[in-house]
Amino acid sequence: MRAEVERRQRSDPDTQGRLTIDFRNRSKRYASQIIKLFVALPKNSEAVRVCGKQLLRSGTSVAAHLREASRARSNDEFVSKLGGAIQEADETVLWLELLREDCGISEEVTELLERESSELIAILITMIKRTKANLEK
Repeated sequence: MRAEVERRQRSDPDTQGRLTIDFRNRSKRYASQIIKLFVALPKNSEAVRVCGKQLLRSGTSVAAHLREASRARSNDEFVSKLGGAIQEADETVLWLELLREDCGISEEVTELLERESSELIAILITMIKRTKANLEK
């Protein structure tokens, strides 16, 4: 099974490791948007600083987990790394909600990242389900 996956990856110019280049770039853009939001946050509130730092950590970790997943040595490791990315994306939603609801950051500022976080979570859940289904075959 692993040999077949590796063969397909080598023959497909749109993949890098186990993930497509487009998806890797999407997660990198997501991390970049998180960084830009963090830099733009007002620094005059301790609550904003705390939530902002947590947002920065969890949001950029999503892309890091996906990079690790793309180089996974087994399907179990791949699923584990994707699971880690889901956890970090979900945590990112929490910090975005707290910034919006408790720190007075405008919904216009957080809305796109909240939506992208939810979309990434949905994609990753589907990837895990498909990988597990392929293991059962």
